[in-house]
Amino acid sequence: MEKQTLSLAEQFLQTRQRSFQLCEPLERDDYCLQAAAFASPPKWHLAHTTWFFETFILKPFCANYQPIDPIYEVLFNSYYNGIGEQFPRPQRGLLSRPSLEDVTQYRETIDSAMCELLQHTEHAHIDEIKRRCVLGIEHEKQHQELLLTDIKYSLSKNPICPTYIPIDTNSAGSKEAFQDVCQTEWVAFEGGVVSMGVEGSEALDDFSFDNESPKHDHLLQPFKLASRLVTNAEFQAFIDDGGYQRPEFWLADGWTEVQAQQWERPLYWRDKDGQALEFTLHGLQSRNPQSPVCHVSAYEADAFANWDGARLPTEFEWEYAASQQRFSRDSSLRFHPDSNHNADPLTQLYDQCWQWTASAYRPYPGFSASKDAIGEYNGKFMCNQWVLRGGSCVSPPDHVRATYRNFFYPADRWQFFGIRLAK
Repeated sequence: MEKQTLSLAEQFLQTRQRSFQLCEPLERDDYCLQAAAFASPPKWHLAHTTWFFETFILKPFCANYQPIDPIYEVLFNSYYNGIGEQFPRPQRGLLSRPSLEDVTQYRETIDSAMCELLQHTEHAHIDEIKRRCVLGIEHEKQHQELLLTDIKYSLSKNPICPTYIPIDTNSAGSKEAFQDVCQTEWVAFEGGVVSMGVEGSEALDDFSFDNESPKHDHLLQPFKLASRLVTNAEFQAFIDDGGYQRPEFWLADGWTEVQAQQWERPLYWRDKDGQALEFTLHGLQSRNPQSPVCHVSAYEADAFANWDGARLPTEFEWEYAASQQRFSRDSSLRFHPDSNHNADPLTQLYDQCWQWTASAYRPYPGFSASKDAIGEYNGKFMCNQWVLRGGSCVSPPDHVRATYRNFFYPADRWQFFGIRLAK
């Protein structure tokens, strides 16, 4: 069934069910795993996305609504100061109670109430209810990607290298040979005064987040983008040339991070008995030299670009270049990057790794966050972070687009972060 033929309630339920499907490979003990403060347990993701619908839709718009449990407002509030107190993020893994059964029941109760509310088309605030429901759906898709990257990080800390999901032996990726990847081409763009961002849309079939707006003009000098992402083999050459020991390639903060964290390679690379390995959601696997390098920080991406005689693109260059291409992303979800390419001049835009840009995460000219608590969604994070563009192998396929602005701190590595070069 095509997405456009589904009602909002059906799309809501479809998204909610997808979160449960992603948890099916988990063991019960996995639901509370939290190996670092930046990673949340799967059970918390399931509860928080439910809290979002309860807090921002059911409580303000459902007459005589009684909260499921008042303590949930604290336990599952992520960062909304306008709502109130939050349970400490680094301690989310301690929440063995409420139980998984409690959280499952919480989801089912909220889902039922949401579907009933969406049927009340005569409701005085139905347009606002629908607007917030669409945002909640997109929010949950973000957490579906986070759930996978967080559980990968937590499982990676287990010495037995557990498998989240076995490799599908019938998939194209499992049959992929470690063959020569296509040569990098430099795709030229003339630049000029170009239009960036979108006017803003809250319709589910044309949705954009507030940080993608407003649409505005930007001056671009002529530039070139690499036709594909940097590979494991190319990043290995950087390592072999002493890249992690040569401060001339690194930003000052990056070099400090390298020394403090003793980085010597991307996050999940392993070397054992002469084998080049990589921890994946499929467990410990041979490292394909031709697959895109991933799980590198912005500092590592920038250092590699300097070593290679190139640079990282700006987010404006990336968006303009991507908007010239035919959107190419199939509907399948994979769990690790591969060396597959399409026939577009710029390949691997949306389906392998998020791509670091050289741009600071700041508001577009004329941006204004909404005044309610939902206004905290993006605006207050526009400080000290870098923009990434594109999408990754674990991004929900219908969630990515040329204007999407992802953002993380430059030292972060646990997401599927890769490198596309510019000149």
